[in-house]
Amino acid sequence: MSQTKMITTKRVTSHEVAQQAGVSQSTVSRVFSRDTRLSKTTSERVMRVAGELGYKPNAIARSLSTQRTQIIGVVASYMTNPFFPVVLEAFTQRLHELGWRVLLFTAGKSNDVDVLLPDVLAYQVDGLIIVTATLSSQMTREVLQRGIPVVLFNRYAPGSGASAVSCANDEGGRMVADELVRAGHTRFAYITGRPDTSTNVDRQKGFLERLAELKVTDCLIEPGDFTYEAGFAAAQRLLTSSRPPDAIFCANDITALGALDAARKLKVSVPNELSVIGFDDIPMGQWAAYDLTTVRQPLEDMIEASIELLLERVENTDLASVLQFLPGTLVRRGSARLSP
Repeated sequence: MSQTKMITTKRVTSHEVAQQAGVSQSTVSRVFSRDTRLSKTTSERVMRVAGELGYKPNAIARSLSTQRTQIIGVVASYMTNPFFPVVLEAFTQRLHELGWRVLLFTAGKSNDVDVLLPDVLAYQVDGLIIVTATLSSQMTREVLQRGIPVVLFNRYAPGSGASAVSCANDEGGRMVADELVRAGHTRFAYITGRPDTSTNVDRQKGFLERLAELKVTDCLIEPGDFTYEAGFAAAQRLLTSSRPPDAIFCANDITALGALDAARKLKVSVPNELSVIGFDDIPMGQWAAYDLTTVRQPLEDMIEASIELLLERVENTDLASVLQFLPGTLVRRGSARLSP
């Protein structure tokens, strides 16, 4: 009768790595915590010995000694919008490069993450990034009182105590108005996003204010919801009205794609009879079927700024909140008739 022999492998400890590398055990811990105060020579020696011994740091033990989990919580909603998976992938990749891990929470279609936050905080994250969702001022204060810094991405909430990084949405709206008026359009429409979001409020405000400054008063406002379906339905209503617009500015790209498909269904020629401009510059907008003119958000710079603000406040929770607004750029494609 054969017997199965159990093979056990002894886990290599940081003490063994320290002995082999000729350093203290605390130095090994600091190397794996990416302490930049250590010399490059020491760090490289410890990493080489750790590799030779097959040492893997114990994240749980390290978090108990440092009071840090090295985890950043990211809370998002509206994941059906193609813009946000791109954002989340970029955040995750950059944070991993910096030695942090990401714990993702999604709030479904709800824009209010207050009910989700107790679950997030149970994981003792070191910092929190809120993407495409709204956090109440009361809940923000509760999080900050626990010493957990918060950064809002692509949103801001003045007076909440949370730092924020956003595209300069009002400037983007003004830029679209300038371009459309300069190209000779006379009948305008704006398809909104969610009315309770700063992105929609600022894009609409900048667009309408600039039109007014240019002595244009003919602009229809059609409600939308930052979705393809809402954009399609809104454009259908606009284009079948008694005086349809010759230019539509949409609160975001996925709304604009819906508007373009509605125009196609109604056999409205784009851009000869109708110009459509979006906001974000999602990959789908570049497809030949859409060739969408849009305002591109500076995603790489926004993500870098968000992480920098957050990690600064992980190290020093006494730092004041900061609001940063970065300018977007107009991307000219075939969905809008614009001047050279």
